[in-house]
Amino acid sequence: MEQRDSEAAAPTLGVGMVGYAFMGAAHSQGWRTVGRVFDLPLRPVLAAIGGRDEAAVRAAAAKHGWASAESDWRDLVTRDDVQLVDICTPGDSHAEIAIAALEAGKHVLCEKPLANSVAEAEAMVAAAERARQRGQLAMVGFNYRRVPAMAYARRLIAEGRLGTLRHVRVSYLQDWLVDPQFPLTWRLKREHAGSGALGDLGAHIVDLAQYLAGEPLVGVSALSETFVRERPLPAGASAGLSAPGGAERGPVTVDDAALFTGRLASGALASFEATRMAAGRKNALRLEINGELGSLAFDLERLNELSFHDHTEPAASSGFRRILVTESEHPYLQAWWPPGHGLGYEHTFAHQARDLVVAIATGTDPAPSFADGLQVQRVLAAVEESAAKSAVYTPVPTSVRASVPESAQTSAPASAQAQV
Repeated sequence: MEQRDSEAAAPTLGVGMVGYAFMGAAHSQGWRTVGRVFDLPLRPVLAAIGGRDEAAVRAAAAKHGWASAESDWRDLVTRDDVQLVDICTPGDSHAEIAIAALEAGKHVLCEKPLANSVAEAEAMVAAAERARQRGQLAMVGFNYRRVPAMAYARRLIAEGRLGTLRHVRVSYLQDWLVDPQFPLTWRLKREHAGSGALGDLGAHIVDLAQYLAGEPLVGVSALSETFVRERPLPAGASAGLSAPGGAERGPVTVDDAALFTGRLASGALASFEATRMAAGRKNALRLEINGELGSLAFDLERLNELSFHDHTEPAASSGFRRILVTESEHPYLQAWWPPGHGLGYEHTFAHQARDLVVAIATGTDPAPSFADGLQVQRVLAAVEESAAKSAVYTPVPTSVRASVPESAQTSAPASAQAQV
C-alpha cells in the first residue's frame, strides 16, 4: 500500500527493538506494516535494532528495515531517537531490559512470557507502575489476542451470547522436539527459558483462556514430563525453531509437555495441554468454550474461522456454524481486504503494534498489561508447583485481574482506521 499523506504528517514514534531472531523478525514485520494499513495518530519509525552479535544484528537491520544497529542493548534503550523499546529476547533478560527501558523514560513492549519467575514479573510490574506515573506505558506481547476471530470471540462472550461459562478447553500442540537428536537450544535450558512447553506454549493458552472468559484462573492441578532428557549441543546458530546438532550432549532442564486442569473465578472448569512432542502437529492451538446459552470453537490453523453454536435456537435446526471472520465489522478488519480475503499469523503483530501506538497516543492503558503478564506467570508457577507435588490442587493468587483490550472488542477509533 502507498504511504498516505495523513501518515506522513503524523508525529513519529521511534521504535528500538532488542532481539532479531524468530520473534524479532515477526515484530519487525508488524512495525513495518502497521503504518501502511492503519491510519495512526503516531507514525512508527524503525530507529534501531539490538543484539550481541554485531555482524548478525547489522544483517538483521538491513533485512528487516531498521535504520541502525546496536550490539549493546544498554546503548539502544538510552538513544534519544527511541521512545519505545520492543523486547524480543529470551526470557532471562526480559526483566533487566524492561526495567532499564522504563527507568530511561521509554514505553515498553515485552514478548511473552513476561519473565522467567514470579519475582521477576513482580519487579517488572512495579517498574511499570512507577513509569505510568511519568506517562510511560508497558504491554506484554500475547499476539494471539489479536487474531480477529479471537477478538470477535471475546466480543461475543462479553455480550453474553454464551451466557454463564461452564467449560474452557485449550490445547497447543507442536512437534519440533519429537526427534531426540534435535539440539539443545536455549528454549530447552531453564536458565534461559524459565520452563519448556509450559512457558512457551502454555503461557499463550493461559492468557487466551483468561482473556476470553474475562476472569482469572484461581487454582490448577498439573502433570508435566520431560521425555528426552539429554540432547546434542548446538553446532551452529539456530534459525527459527531449528539448529544443527554436534557430537557432545547436555541435559534438558525444562518440560517437554504439561497437562493441567483449572478452575476459573466464576467456578467454570478449564483444561489445558501444551506440548512440543505431538508428532504431526505444527502449530495446533485449539480451544472450545461452552456456556449455558451456546459454545465457541477455534483452530489456529484455520485462523480466519470461528465456530459458534447458539443453544437458544430450535434443536431441529441448531448446531455449530462457521463464521468467516473477514467482514469489515469484525475487529481489525476495517483496515484490510474485502470479505473472504483471509489474514495470517504475521498480521497479529501489526494489530499488536496498532493497539499499542493508539494507547500511547491517547494515554490509555494498553492490554495485556504487565499486570496481566504477572497473572499468567503466577498460573505457570502454580502449574509447576502442582506438577512437582503429583498434581496436588494448587491455588493461584488472584490479586491481579485479567484485562480486556477495548480496541479488540470494538471497531477502531476513526483516527486509527484505514480506508480500504
